[in-house]
Amino acid sequence: MIPVHDMEVALQVSGVSVGYEGGPVISNVNLAIPRGETFGLMGLNGAGKTTLIKAILGLRDRIEGAISINGLGNTAKAAKAHVAYLPERFDPPSFLTGREFLQFSMRLYSQGYEENAVRAAAERLALSPEVLGKRVNTYSKGMRQKLGLLATLLTNCSLMILDEPMSGLDPMARALVKEALCDSRRAGRTIFLSSHILADMNEICDHVAVLHGGGIVFDGTPQAMLTSADDGNLERAFLRLIQKVERSAE
Repeated sequence: MIPVHDMEVALQVSGVSVGYEGGPVISNVNLAIPRGETFGLMGLNGAGKTTLIKAILGLRDRIEGAISINGLGNTAKAAKAHVAYLPERFDPPSFLTGREFLQFSMRLYSQGYEENAVRAAAERLALSPEVLGKRVNTYSKGMRQKLGLLATLLTNCSLMILDEPMSGLDPMARALVKEALCDSRRAGRTIFLSSHILADMNEICDHVAVLHGGGIVFDGTPQAMLTSADDGNLERAFLRLIQKVERSAE
């Protein structure tokens, strides 16, 4: 784990275990995410990434351990007020227009809706402002994903948790989203993202961790992961790390 002082930590996960009826899914997970950094969580399907995110959000009970956000317990109202979440399967209410959904989301976080600012923010994600007046059930998957990302960014929360944020996006939209996330980081916001697109992790993350076999098997910078695998490609470095862990468990 990268050492950080308590006052600098946006998200602290300490000895957290979460399980279902069949037993624990993740065990003794420890993470410390510094304020103003972009953190990437990697793992194979079923590794427990979404389970960990739900525990952080207070949507999944812990067997043991503690989670804090900006020094407060993660279930405290004051902590939740600073967290915006985009789920892996983002499905906004189909009966709302895009504009109505944004207005609702921003109202939840006490953010005023200013039409020109929202239109400009939509254009930065290649979402045509004209579609904001249409019902969400007319949107393509990529348009819905852009709407979710736009709503998350417009909350102005200090911590954004994004589960597979690039899902359904074309290469141009992915590039624009990465630029928007980097702008948010430069503004001092903390970003926690989970993604299978490891090239994006290498490009925008300050800090990454690999969840495998129920626990964290790597925690450090993308460069440190590349160096440990003696490979310049993060996807190959990830696979080598997983293979090494599995061989050592045999």
